[in-house]
Amino acid sequence: MLEAINLSCVRGTRRLFKDLNFTVERGELIELRGPNGSGKTSLLRILCGLATPAAGDVLWDGENIRSLAENYSAAVAYLGHQNAVKDELTAMENLKISSGVSGHSLSTAEAQEVLAKVGLTQQQNLPARVLSAGQRRRLGMTRLLRSNATLWILDEVLTSLDSAAMDLSREFITEHMKNGGAAIVATHQDLNINAPSVKRLQLT
Repeated sequence: MLEAINLSCVRGTRRLFKDLNFTVERGELIELRGPNGSGKTSLLRILCGLATPAAGDVLWDGENIRSLAENYSAAVAYLGHQNAVKDELTAMENLKISSGVSGHSLSTAEAQEVLAKVGLTQQQNLPARVLSAGQRRRLGMTRLLRSNATLWILDEVLTSLDSAAMDLSREFITEHMKNGGAAIVATHQDLNINAPSVKRLQLT
């Protein structure tokens, strides 16, 4: 499905990684590990097509993602350090607008159902600026639940979550795997996700 071929990344005068090779198939989870500054976020951005590698290629079903453009974007959902949440909008408005932009318009009832899944029913009409860090992370996760993306690319998805929210996130990722999806997750924590296949990719 996704194949990274001889990827290298340079930031300024520093080479973060080079000659990186791996594949991701349906039903597979990749745990991306490495110390701060090792290039985890840079790699995820390259895999999303948001950044260009210094060398190497990323293929999706055998084709370079640079040539696939929107067709690749529709197959991938990315959740980075920032939750892409607008402070001045309510949780409900954030979800409905982000879903509409991605081509999946939601009714109020549908949005309420999604927010209930992440435990934000009581906060649905509150502006995002008053939500806790964990609640904002949950709100960011709703974009994944409403996407039809095959590949989820997640950067420290469990950060700022309490134990209940961590379990909920693990449940969502596990369900995505069971439905034939795949995920690449940068993490400092043990994910403890029961996927059909789990691999670890270590950056140094």
